[in-house]
Amino acid sequence: MILGIDVGNTQTVLGLFSDDALDGHWRVSTDATLTADELRVKLGALLALEGVDWTDLERVVLSSVVPALTDRYEEMIERATGRPPMVVGPGIKTGMPIRYDNPHEVGADRIVNGVAAYAAYGGPVIVVDFGTATTLDVIDATGAYLGGAIAPGVETSAEALFARAARLAKVDLEPPATVIGTNTRQSLQAGLLLGSASMVDGLVRRIWGELGGECRVVATGGLAARMAPLCETVSDLDSDLTLRGLLLVYKRNA
Repeated sequence: MILGIDVGNTQTVLGLFSDDALDGHWRVSTDATLTADELRVKLGALLALEGVDWTDLERVVLSSVVPALTDRYEEMIERATGRPPMVVGPGIKTGMPIRYDNPHEVGADRIVNGVAAYAAYGGPVIVVDFGTATTLDVIDATGAYLGGAIAPGVETSAEALFARAARLAKVDLEPPATVIGTNTRQSLQAGLLLGSASMVDGLVRRIWGELGGECRVVATGGLAARMAPLCETVSDLDSDLTLRGLLLVYKRNA
């Protein structure tokens, strides 16, 4: 079995693969204060839910955008399995040329998403990841990563707004029936969700203009199921894209 772990700023996604099948997956809150021992207890409990022990794992493949946790995961995994994890980063073969000015600046999750999207949908393709940040990543027809755009995520924008506006109370992030809100709750929902969806559509159309034509747009991330139906340009919803990308990277390096 292969365990894939993607450590994000807000959430951590884990997937357990047997051959090419995703046998189990979990989404948990990212806590940068956890020690290596605490991580071992937490992950061990999740594995136990599937009847899996650390000794059943052939390898662990890890992508992380939280450097402090990367070190602790590496320490914990090597102690638990006897082998260090395969960490997505410099020196790892992804099969995807990076056209960024400084390839080391690209988050591991963005590369993994691009690898999985190109393998599943071909290119050119745009990946929209709805997480702490809303990121748009562009892969061309040859499978090269071109770059993209980074904007505040829906929840991030909401938290900033509620913290700065004394008279605005928190609302559930549920899409309103109309963009013209007739009360403060609906108005906030329209601005936060429909506004974010319109931003994504606007950026996608600008990317299409730079690419010289339309292409598939794949949504993933924690809020993808909620946001994708609100976006006119999103063609596919793929919640397991990052985990499948981790498995592909593992296979290319195993």
